[in-house]
Amino acid sequence: MPEKIRFENADGNALAARLDRPDGESPCAFALFAHCFTCSKDLRAAGAISRALTRHGIAVLRFDFTGLGESEGEFADTNFSSNVEDLIAAADYLSEHHEAPRILVGHSLGGAAVLQAAQRLDSVQAVSTIGAPYDPEHVTQHLQDAVEDIEEKGEARVQLAGRTFTIRKQFLDDLAATKMETTIRTLGRALLIFHSPVDQTVGANNAAKIFQAAKHPKSFVSLDDADHLLTDRSDAEYLGVVLGAWAEKYVDRSVSVPDTPDEDVVTRTEGTYRTAIQAGQHALVGDEPESVGGDDDGPTPYGFLLSALGSCTGMTLRMYADRKEWPLDETIVRLSHEKVHAEDCENCDTEQGQVDRITREIEIRGRLSDDQRERLFEIANKCPVHRTLLGDVDVRSSLRSRDDAQ
Repeated sequence: MPEKIRFENADGNALAARLDRPDGESPCAFALFAHCFTCSKDLRAAGAISRALTRHGIAVLRFDFTGLGESEGEFADTNFSSNVEDLIAAADYLSEHHEAPRILVGHSLGGAAVLQAAQRLDSVQAVSTIGAPYDPEHVTQHLQDAVEDIEEKGEARVQLAGRTFTIRKQFLDDLAATKMETTIRTLGRALLIFHSPVDQTVGANNAAKIFQAAKHPKSFVSLDDADHLLTDRSDAEYLGVVLGAWAEKYVDRSVSVPDTPDEDVVTRTEGTYRTAIQAGQHALVGDEPESVGGDDDGPTPYGFLLSALGSCTGMTLRMYADRKEWPLDETIVRLSHEKVHAEDCENCDTEQGQVDRITREIEIRGRLSDDQRERLFEIANKCPVHRTLLGDVDVRSSLRSRDDAQ
């Protein structure tokens, strides 16, 4: 059964969501699904697509945008930019409680929203759009004669999909200000475009423009005679199967997804304790203090370990504060490492011998409220290095043969 969830967006509104998981296995990745304009997470097509993805081992979070479905807030106060912010809030929820999303899927205007959101989510590796407009301003074509009233009076009541909505001028202004060409051209992720050649709501020429603007890897799949809302269940199921198979290419099932890019590290220790370290394109030096026979030319191995935790903590808080637009000036983390008797550790499973203790003091500077400071302190424990230290780590070692040695 899907898990019902509620999370807050940047304005403090509770958004209703549901998380579909693979049966009997841990997800190999998490995806975010953005529904179409004035639709909801419970659209039958969204459910069919989500279930198809779970059969490929991918968990899917789908939610109602502000003011729609079961979510709080006023639809009249929303716009395209607020939809993108809701997506960022959903990604934050996954990052904090599960794993950062690696796949974004958007239907109609939700497709344009995921293209925008992907630029701000480093974890995302693949994006798929379904019947998406090339230009969000395309929505104004469906407001009919109301556009003139909205421009003159500031708002108007509009009939959309059999329901009445209040559309305000700020909504039109936001659509007009959104330009997608650069966003699509610089997407930097694998892109899969679904569109029906007979779509009467968003013409197939939109898919052609998105495809032309995007760079490889990019793919296009025709939905033949499907309508815009994929009301024929077989169309939605077909789309889900193709999407799942495509997404698998960008999901490494052998490892969990890193929150930051991996770096190959090579170390060389010759003669003394001094160790040359090549981490990606960065050259470092590690050593031991003179008291144990080293030259003290660089941090000790534990110094690097503490540095990794401290820097990861600071970066994590910076990313979170930036997304929330909180006035965080700087984060100072002071760390120390020591060996203590297991019996002095209340939270350790080990009962005998000694255990490692890392003490971390976090100083958060900025004009932040007490609640914001407490929230940032909680987020510190979501730092990827922190989670690695507390989780199960599988270190696989091998001895290189003499013939391969240089």
